Amino acid sequence: MTSELILLVDDEPSIVSLCRMYLEREGFRVQSAGDGVTALEMLKKSPPDLMILDVMLPELDGFEVCKQLRAQNDPLPILMLTARDEDYDKILGLELGADDYMTKPFNPRELVARVKAILRRTRHQTHEDQNVIRIGNIVVDPARYEVRNGDYLIPLRAQEFEVLCVLARNAGRVLSREQLLEKAWGFDFYGQTRTVDVHIAQLRRKLADSGVTIETVTGVGYKLVG
Repeated sequence: MTSELILLVDDEPSIVSLCRMYLEREGFRVQSAGDGVTALEMLKKSPPDLMILDVMLPELDGFEVCKQLRAQNDPLPILMLTARDEDYDKILGLELGADDYMTKPFNPRELVARVKAILRRTRHQTHEDQNVIRIGNIVVDPARYEVRNGDYLIPLRAQEFEVLCVLARNAGRVLSREQLLEKAWGFDFYGQTRTVDVHIAQLRRKLADSGVTIETVTGVGYKLVG
């Protein structure tokens, strides 16, 4: 049984109660906050292993909470909840640094499944091959969970690292969005291919000075070129 700590940030008591029940049933410890300001204060006092973050919050909304954490290079895994099934909210959440998203109303069993999937990736259990990978000027080290451009450590979040690892192991080969979802997120990921595009855009920004590029092959997918 797990004892990992989940911070649940939502201002709807019924959702907090339901999610808490299902998460605690699986062995998670759960703390909750009803607004963004309180959530940030709780993060400082007792850092959780993962945060479930609603978008629509009083005081400070979920987007701003996520934005502030990522601006501090905080790698905390974030599962974002949105009340609207619109691409804009989902894409904005991912661009700001969320690892996954769910649309309300949702099945609490699916919520637990996604929490477990994110934590598995964060615990580095997806890397069967721990060999260092060198592509152009960058070095990808799965064992250390690090990417370096010379002496410079490139700051990547867990899911960005997973995507880059898959591309690096298949350098020069074109991978479709569906292949990247399967290999980088795992068979139990429920997301859409747009999620891949957002993470690729983030990686391109962070690799901009490395001489390594992620090329788009129109109608097919992406490939890493050194």
